[in-house]
Amino acid sequence: MRLITSSVEVLYTEEEVNVVLPKILKDFLVYLTTITGKSQRTRKEYEYDLVLFFRFLKAIEQDIAIADLQKINISDVTIDKIKEITLEDLYLFMEYCEVQRGNSPAARARKVATLKSFFKYLKGKRRLIEENPADELETPKIGRKTPVYLNLQEAQQFIAATTMQQYSERDYCMMIFFLNLGIRVTELCSLNLQSIQGRHITVVGKGNKERTVFMNESCYEALQAYLLTRHTYKGDGAEPLFVSQKGTRFARQSIAKIVKQLNKATLNKEKLTPHKLRHTSATLMYRAGADIRSLQHILGHSSVATTQIYTHIEDEQIQEVMENNPLNNLR
Repeated sequence: MRLITSSVEVLYTEEEVNVVLPKILKDFLVYLTTITGKSQRTRKEYEYDLVLFFRFLKAIEQDIAIADLQKINISDVTIDKIKEITLEDLYLFMEYCEVQRGNSPAARARKVATLKSFFKYLKGKRRLIEENPADELETPKIGRKTPVYLNLQEAQQFIAATTMQQYSERDYCMMIFFLNLGIRVTELCSLNLQSIQGRHITVVGKGNKERTVFMNESCYEALQAYLLTRHTYKGDGAEPLFVSQKGTRFARQSIAKIVKQLNKATLNKEKLTPHKLRHTSATLMYRAGADIRSLQHILGHSSVATTQIYTHIEDEQIQEVMENNPLNNLR
């Protein structure tokens, strides 16, 4: 039985992919993508959370074993039934996610965001409910993690490994983009030939927000070398910048596999991913003197607070300065 997965947790089994959704849930998912600009991946995660939520409520109400949750039909969920949902029901669901499903604080926080968004839509946009039970639902606290990144020497070794690859110009260009532009893997996949305008590249980030980033010499030279060897695109629609040997647009998983192969050939770092290359880029730029606002634009962060996680380097630098003080270790 194949599993349809996300970066957070397992989504639907193959047999559940065609789950029948109630109309109100379908309407909400359309609203997410067409009005709020959420990606298809985010939409699928919201769908999964809400299907799980309504199945859980039905299981509790009808005394169905939790083990049979995936078999529960929710196509008959109506707005009248939704009006009966209370804050206590939401708490019970979150307890189930934590205790029985073993969801991390991050996974539970996503579910809270899903529920809040759904009930806000019902009350604010559709005027279908008078009370929003998710108004007082708290988001689990998530400890802020220090970004994992490569140091300069490791990054150089990693880049050098691309020369050993079969499609070295293409792989070199993609890795150079990761490490110089701080680009997300989904952004790299969605780049088109028309995204390039001279020395600038237009990147479509989260929420379909566009940002224009300058390509430095390394990026520009890598791009020109790759374009000479680029495969012919065999699909429809806009011409992707990066084309696989099969003539298709790259998927996130394919690029992650290339990163894994390069890592195995050189550094063999634990769980090196395209996102950690993005962290590396941001960290090295900050260490080289980039200010937070410039870094925010380059990375496409909607809030500067997100960018500020890279200021953890200051602590390392301060410690190094203190250790190198000539008056240190006098005795």
